[in-house]
Amino acid sequence: MPKNFAEQLKAISKISKAIASDFFLDDILRLVVTVTAEVLGSNICSLMLIDEKSGELMVRATQSISEEYNKKPPLKIGEGIAGRVAKENKPIAVKDVVKEKEYKHKDIAKKEGLASLLCVPMSVKGKVIGVINCYTPKAHAFSDEEIEVLTTIANQAAVAIENTELTVKSKSIKEELETRKRIERAKGILMRDEGLTEEQAYLRVRKYSMDNRKTMREVAEAIILSADMKNLTGAK
Repeated sequence: MPKNFAEQLKAISKISKAIASDFFLDDILRLVVTVTAEVLGSNICSLMLIDEKSGELMVRATQSISEEYNKKPPLKIGEGIAGRVAKENKPIAVKDVVKEKEYKHKDIAKKEGLASLLCVPMSVKGKVIGVINCYTPKAHAFSDEEIEVLTTIANQAAVAIENTELTVKSKSIKEELETRKRIERAKGILMRDEGLTEEQAYLRVRKYSMDNRKTMREVAEAIILSADMKNLTGAK
């Protein structure tokens, strides 16, 4: 059964601390579904994210040990309860998923003993990035308080995911800039030492990269290292 308000606040606090920590994102998401399932008396709690390539909702984290549930196929936006929540950006509570016309995977629900469902969107600045599903083993009318608690948790998780993605993108941009700098330097060395044009120098780096299955950054760094070693030898 769902726990009292004080315990719900403790759960939110626990998740907040995890999000502010140095935990990996997957660990945070697992904590979110585990704590949420415990505080809301849920036998299955899952977190689904919208895949950027396919545009579908896919299970990203769950505390369920049901292989069948964990491997259930993705949902299109607008499809099923979770898909509708993602499309409309508002919570939906279902008293009996087996009897709900819109609900997909009724066979799994019957097998796992799933009764009621509360699904809330995970959104950042109005943009939905996924949903959190909470199932109860017995028919349950979710209160406004429970919907508010799960919405708070969902929003916290959404912020954690956004921050992680921004960090990854920032790191990727930084690495790309560093790669460009090294390639430019390597080109300059080839132009100086081999008398090549800028285009010829670039093509030589690229050809060596392809022929030897090395990244262009690795090739550039090798050229730079070789030139530095020559300079050290010449200095002696």
